[in-house]
Amino acid sequence: MEKRILNKKIRSPIKKIKWGVAGCGNFAEHSFLPAVLISRRSKVTSIFSNNKQRAKQLANKFSISNYFSDFEKFLTSEIDAVYISSANINHYEQAIMAADAGKHILCEKPMAMTTEQAKEMIDTCKKNNVQLSVNYVLRYHPVVLKAKEIINSRMIGKLTSINMSFNINLPPSENFRYNKKLSGGGALRDLGTHLIDLLLFFGGEIKQINGGLDNIIYKEDVEDYAYATVKFKDSGYGNFNVSYCNKRALNRIEILGSKGAIAIDNLIGVKNEPSKISILLKDEAKRVFRRRGNKMLYMLRSVQKAFLKNETPLVTGEDGYINLKLMEELERQCS
Repeated sequence: MEKRILNKKIRSPIKKIKWGVAGCGNFAEHSFLPAVLISRRSKVTSIFSNNKQRAKQLANKFSISNYFSDFEKFLTSEIDAVYISSANINHYEQAIMAADAGKHILCEKPMAMTTEQAKEMIDTCKKNNVQLSVNYVLRYHPVVLKAKEIINSRMIGKLTSINMSFNINLPPSENFRYNKKLSGGGALRDLGTHLIDLLLFFGGEIKQINGGLDNIIYKEDVEDYAYATVKFKDSGYGNFNVSYCNKRALNRIEILGSKGAIAIDNLIGVKNEPSKISILLKDEAKRVFRRRGNKMLYMLRSVQKAFLKNETPLVTGEDGYINLKLMEELERQCS
């Protein structure tokens, strides 16, 4: 008996990323923190909010050991990485401080208020040898990765156009997204940034963007509707529209090539439903695949792996910078 015990292989404990969460909004509460609970390689050990009672509330709800209203003290707690989920205006300062403290960073989108801030964030992370990723969560879903694989294989030929829509109902409220000083903009910076990321992921470098911003329903400080057409450097065109003023919408992605097409449904703005990818190829029957999954969990698994190995994540700070630069160009046209 004793010999068998001595020879028994002892498994090493699973190494986990110890996260600190900065910002206690609805997205952190209802998306990121629940995803961490079901991840085997992540654990939230500290949480920060300018409102200490809010930090305490989420710490109690998710059994988080430490809560802070002082960001410097938050950074000195035992954390490996920071998820920045605060209002857009806070991303830059918090990311710089976190990088200087030697923490890897997962930042909500858009990564900063300006491209100048984004560039400094990237440079500071490189200087401190920490990874910087931006939470473009749609890019991690299996149906998106499958579409990318099909595009790269040239199964549908050369890309001619990509069409995307992301329309929700977000009525005016005290939400920071309706305060331009805190958000930098409305539907474009909140929703359009996701679609710009997918256009870059599928189509590659974008050499031109044109479009418009408008207030169709909600006459507020930020736009409730945005649209754009982009020209890819090496192929055709991409189009998107986003809005805060649609109570029901058929949000989808359509990718057309010279030899076929791909459509993705039930991915954008949808929870708890299987996403669907439809594939049309010349001389073949239509193929349809469905995949159920937690988008945040897919993202978290990819990011935590990169952070644990200190390797470049799927979505980088440079991706966030390019995205922000395109949004600034569109906003400049509409000013």
